Order: sequence, then C-alpha cells, then structure tokens
Amino acid sequence: MPSFSYQAMNDVGKTVSGVIEADTVDIAANMIAARGYIPSNLKEQVKSSIGISLSALNKKLATVKASELILFTRQFRTMLKAGVPMIRLLQVLENQTENEKLKEVAASMSSDTKSGVTLHNAFQKHPKIFSTLYCSMIRAGESSGALPNVFDRLIYIMDHEYKIKSDIKSAMMYPLTVVVALVIAFFVLLTFVIPKFATVFSKAGLALPMPTRISIWMYEFLFDYWYICVGGVIAIITAAVYYFKTKHGKYVRDLVVLKLPIFGSIFLKAIMSRFASIFAILESGGVPILESMSILSGTIGNSAISREFDMISERLRAGGGISGPLKEAKYFPPIVVNMIAIGEESGNMDEILRDISVHYDDEVQSAVQKLSAEIGPILIVGLAAVVGFFALSVFLPMWDLTKIIR
Repeated sequence: MPSFSYQAMNDVGKTVSGVIEADTVDIAANMIAARGYIPSNLKEQVKSSIGISLSALNKKLATVKASELILFTRQFRTMLKAGVPMIRLLQVLENQTENEKLKEVAASMSSDTKSGVTLHNAFQKHPKIFSTLYCSMIRAGESSGALPNVFDRLIYIMDHEYKIKSDIKSAMMYPLTVVVALVIAFFVLLTFVIPKFATVFSKAGLALPMPTRISIWMYEFLFDYWYICVGGVIAIITAAVYYFKTKHGKYVRDLVVLKLPIFGSIFLKAIMSRFASIFAILESGGVPILESMSILSGTIGNSAISREFDMISERLRAGGGISGPLKEAKYFPPIVVNMIAIGEESGNMDEILRDISVHYDDEVQSAVQKLSAEIGPILIVGLAAVVGFFALSVFLPMWDLTKIIR
C-alpha cells in the first residue's frame, strides 16, 4: 500500500506532520480529515523496491505475543473507561503500539469503525489475533452496554492463562534441558569415543562383551545409513506436522496429551481452570447457555474435550440442566460436576464456577511445583543408564586388555 507524507493544521491551529498509508491520495486526504486535521501538503513517498519488499516481509512475519495482546487490551480498556471516542482511541493505539501487526490491525479497525462497522465485527475480521472468546465477549459487552466491565474480565482471563502457561513452561525447561543434553552426550560418545576404542580392541583380538558390540553396531549403522536415518526423521516429523493439522490428528494429539503420565493430569487441571473461569464470565455476562457451550468448544484448547462440549450442547437442546450432560461426558471430574449441580440449584452458578477456577488454579500451581521433584529421579536414572552403558562398553574390554598385557 502506498505511503503519503503530509502536513496539516490541527484544531488549535498548530502544524502537524506524519505519514499515512492509503490506496490513493484522495483516500489519504479523507483519512487525515477524519482525524480532525486540515491537510495543507500531501504527497506520495517514493520507496525503493527493496524497501517495499522488506517492509511487506516484516509485516508478514510479525507475530503478536500474548504479553503484547494483553498490553493492547489494557490500553484499550483504560482509554475506554476514560471516555475517549472509539475512533480516536483506535488512532492512539495505532500510533502507540510497537508491534507492526497490531498497528495494522488498529488502523484497519479504525477504518471499519468510521464506516459504521460494529466493534465486535471489527475485531472479528482478525481471527488470528483475537480469539472467538475475545470477539464473543465484546459482542456481549456491546449488547449489554457494559463494555468496560467485559474488558476487565477479558484481561483477567488473559493474565490468568498467561501465568499458567508461563508456569508450565518454566517447569518444563529443566527436564527438556536434561533430555537435550542426554541426546547430545549419546551421539558424541557413539560417534567419537566408541570408534577409537573399537579400533584398539579389534587389533588386540579381544572377544568383545555385549555392551561394546551393541555400541559398535549402532555406530556402524549410523555411519553406513546416516542418510536413511536423517531422511526418516525428517519424513516422520513432516508427516506428523501435516497430520496434526487435520481435525482427526488434532483429536489424537490432544487425547494423547491428556493420557501422558505426570503431565496429563496437569494439562487436565489447567483445562478445567480455563473452562470454569471462561464459563463464569459468560454466565455473569448473560450469554445463553448454548452459545456458551459453542464458545467453550472453540476456545478450550483441546479437541478431545471440545467434542464433549458438542455432545453436551446436543443434550441441552433436548432440555434440562448442564450438570446431567456434564456427568455423562468424559474428563470432567466429579467435583466439577457436583459443584455445578449445586450452582444450578442455588442460582449462583457464576460464583460456583469462580470457586472451581480458583481451586484448579491452586491445583495446577501445586502440581507444577511438584513436577521437577517428581521428574528429577527419572532423569537421573536415564542419565545414569546412558553413561553406565557407554562406561561398560569401554571399560569391560579395557579390563580384558589389561589382563592380556599382564
């Protein structure tokens, strides 16, 4: 898109200047006028093809981190509560945010809002950045006239999930580091250490023990067929990536994640916390139960559990409360089902759901803290097995060699 540099006069008579992107000079002039400026000088900037291609590439590659989206939402909420007009609010966000993608989104939303598009439809045009839950919450806020409160709840959810994901990543960092170190040590020993000792042992004519023979066989296999091994690994990874992008592949992947030892229970607790916190906000916002199930199915982050929400929706269409279908669904612990049943009977469902969310937040935090302690012994055993195997491969023949020398 062409860029135009301009000079204009603002509402107090001061000269302002800047750069604006538009398809034509007339559209650029209209956009400047929409900002409350009177343009005095407007001309198209000439860019080299390299500059244009690099700019386009940067915008294409730009991603929006969770922390950047949270900051964007906080700034939106603050200006909304301060009574800043929507078009002016979006213009400030366009100038203020540092992320190129969010700049582009704010400019697009500003243009849409000037054209009379509703706010939630303006957000909905950018599904890669704003989730189904995000857009649905804004639609509920526009309908009820409680948009600032909705942004408060959105920020709570985003902060809450960002913290849980950060805690899980931090807990995974140690075991992943150890596993990578184990793999590197395995290949270094197999490709550099074992071959040198194997040459010495073969010249001595020793009868090699089983660990040494296995090590030499693995080395020879890698040396002779390394291209098959590398090609096989690349093929498996590529096939897995494409398969997990399919609907069935996502279901299988998420099902396996829930059944993983140690980690599966942590992921399930995190999902229950997410379910309860989002459902509580949807309930307090007056979102219909069937629409809530549809939003939860699209935002819960696990295909296996999303299928259960689809089944629950079918049961709800036939009539009755939600606790019955939840009881028949998989993965929902009895404590969740029983507390939701109590919430239905007492009429304070949103409070009960918040209690469930707090309970599972504590459970996730406790489980993450225990994770390193539980996985530490397993990693130590794995490390000892790798080092011990190669130690036996080297030192058993050397022991026999010393006997011969004596």
